[in-house]
Amino acid sequence: MLILTRKKNESIQIGDDIEIKVLGIEGDQVKLGIAAPKSVEIHRKEIYLDIKEQNNEAANISLDVLKLLKDSNKN
Repeated sequence: MLILTRKKNESIQIGDDIEIKVLGIEGDQVKLGIAAPKSVEIHRKEIYLDIKEQNNEAANISLDVLKLLKDSNKN
């Protein structure tokens, strides 16, 4: 993990296309602005993990349905 220190209005550049800027600091909260191409999905970590879990559950349900259909065709 790379650890950087930034002050308000300072940025971090990731590659050519992504900039993360510190917009404000209030107490223990930091407000970040992220400039990235529309093709880059940006989520809070807890939302990203929730989406990933939901996708895994949907994939498992799909596999279960396919197995049921396959088993019913054997009869």
